Amino acid sequence: MNTRILVVDDDPTVSEVVARYLERDGHEVECVGDGAEALRRALASPPDLMVLDLMLPKIDGLQVCRKLRERWPVPVIMLTALGEEIDRVVGLETGADDYVTKPFSPRELALRVQSVLRRARGASVTGGTGVLRDGDLVVDVGAHEVRLREAEVLLTAREFDLLAYLMRNPRQAFSRSALLNQVWGWSFGDSSTVTVHVRRLREKIEPDPTAPRRIVTVWGVGYRYEPLEGAS
Repeated sequence: MNTRILVVDDDPTVSEVVARYLERDGHEVECVGDGAEALRRALASPPDLMVLDLMLPKIDGLQVCRKLRERWPVPVIMLTALGEEIDRVVGLETGADDYVTKPFSPRELALRVQSVLRRARGASVTGGTGVLRDGDLVVDVGAHEVRLREAEVLLTAREFDLLAYLMRNPRQAFSRSALLNQVWGWSFGDSSTVTVHVRRLREKIEPDPTAPRRIVTVWGVGYRYEPLEGAS
């Protein structure tokens, strides 16, 4: 079954090169040049993954990602300008699974696409199957599903990987760089990626994200998972 990828960039040259590389890997690719059309097509028929430029006509990439996230957890790889760290952070906060800075290697982007798709299909770096439980929080690793008080919690692939990894290693403190490497297999990267995803996870699973009880900050180190066990 072919993977459907929607490439959204107002530069036809960029779209053409990206599409060529992705099609070479066996993906079915559709290209659009503005945010409004991208959102219309994605909502009508959600792709398996979206490659989304930040700066777009009509509706910018952040708004597209935000509106899409309100409906479906479609994996998104954001294209951002070189050196614009704030754009990357905001993109991740909005729900993007990964980002690539321009100018970029099309081959690198194709590899990032493969990595995000693997995570979205449950083949994460953390691996394994089974069910992780902590009181009213249940993570079914095999089904790639999270439930809190019986209600489904929609997580991006990267958020899911992070939560599963932390729950598998309770009460163990990890630095941001260690989480980048051990959860997502990155030997390099921006530690703000971890910070953003921890914040997003807290918003989804903590009763009070400003006073987290499960994913706690270890000052000077990073984060650790504290099981609630008896939560109801």
